[in-house]
Amino acid sequence: MKTLHTLAPLAFATILAGCTVGPDYKGPPAVASDATARGSFVRARDPALTTAPGLARWWEGLGDATLTGLVDEALAQSPTIDAAQARIRAAQAQLRQQRAGSLPGVSANATYLHATIPGLDVGQGGNGGAAGGGAAGGSAQEPSSGLDFYNAGLNASWEADIFGGLRRGVEQRRAAVEARFADLADAQVSLSAQVAQAYVNLRDVQARIRLNADSERLEREQLALAQRRRAGGTASDLDVERLQNQLETTVAQAVPLGAQRDEYLGQLAILTGRTPGALDDRLTAEAPVPLPPSAVAIGDPAALIAHRPDIRSAERTLAANTAAIGVNKAKELPAVRFLGLLGLGGTSPGDIFDVDNLTTLVAPQLSWSFLDFGRARAATRGSEAQRDEAAAQYRQTVLEALQDAETSLSRFGKLRQQLAGQLRAEASAERSVRLNALRVKAGTSSTLDQLDIERQRLSAAITVAQAKAQLTNSFIAVQKSLGLGWTPASEARPK
Repeated sequence: MKTLHTLAPLAFATILAGCTVGPDYKGPPAVASDATARGSFVRARDPALTTAPGLARWWEGLGDATLTGLVDEALAQSPTIDAAQARIRAAQAQLRQQRAGSLPGVSANATYLHATIPGLDVGQGGNGGAAGGGAAGGSAQEPSSGLDFYNAGLNASWEADIFGGLRRGVEQRRAAVEARFADLADAQVSLSAQVAQAYVNLRDVQARIRLNADSERLEREQLALAQRRRAGGTASDLDVERLQNQLETTVAQAVPLGAQRDEYLGQLAILTGRTPGALDDRLTAEAPVPLPPSAVAIGDPAALIAHRPDIRSAERTLAANTAAIGVNKAKELPAVRFLGLLGLGGTSPGDIFDVDNLTTLVAPQLSWSFLDFGRARAATRGSEAQRDEAAAQYRQTVLEALQDAETSLSRFGKLRQQLAGQLRAEASAERSVRLNALRVKAGTSSTLDQLDIERQRLSAAITVAQAKAQLTNSFIAVQKSLGLGWTPASEARPK
């Protein structure tokens, strides 16, 4: 048995195994400490807003079973979610690959080698005499012989993680996986809001199509009555033309409303992973616009920073870029690799079956690109700059998220006030219809006046319908700005 091994490099690597170069991640920089200390949003003045934690499945608070079903279908079937999940799997594969890089690599091999070596005489004693006779005759020829070598066994290689570069690589990849999970959550937040907004817009336009048709019916009655009065000499051509123009305008408004309805139907189909038109039969029947609950839980700025997915993604990206500094820093320092061989072999095929021909070899290899003209150091400087950029991006993401939330909360409160005023106007218009109907019955008001008052009531109803849709869309924007629409329990963290 032929054996060569050394233990000193192994001992040296063990001593340095605890050394890890590069900065340790201490968490994200402090941002908006005044907002978190205050404990509430500046623009959350509406009494409907409470500081209770927001609901992950906020759309259920709208009390519309059809909407809830559409959101759940979108989260289960949308290509957007599938793509985000695929990116998670890719990041997890890279993490496994990085972890495997710290383990020995082992491969099996079988080798046959034949070499012709000049000057090597492996013949018997008689060959020497022949060589001597050739020399005496002046035609000496240098003897040569062929050498065969057979070997079968295992090769192994392992790089000692002396300065922690491989460990930093695992740290970097783990943070990248967590960032992709946050991206998935962000996609869920965006998708649930898109579905809800498209659904609300669909119900809004369906209501306006109906109300527009009611207005058209009343205006046709007004026009017909005015034409009869003109024939009787009690109305002018100008009165008729004014009503005719009003009717044509109302009829024309129905065209874009129908186009908008088809657009929202197609949008909902795509968002739920279906082809355009697939939801037409299911959603053609009109339904009211769902309204926000009387109390809306919004949490506080600290909860937003901790929970909103795009902030979580930015923070994990910062952690990954911090670990990358250590990865590059380790490349500036010496690396120790161990090459091993375990095999059976010899000069004949039968030797590979003889355990007495076992050969082992452990060969340490030290490499250090100390004269790389600053390339490794430049890579480290580059990773430090990327870390600083990620820190700045994190701060920017937090500030933009807070501004998004404050703007959405302010708009929601103002739209609630606006809707309340428009509901009062609609109620007043309905009272006017009833009061004028009494006047018509008493003969103190005309049918044409009654039709005009009813048309004004329909106009107020259209305004209220639009205001309801605006308020609900504002509620949806609040939920999106708070980063709601995903559940941490569904997130599988990498180990």
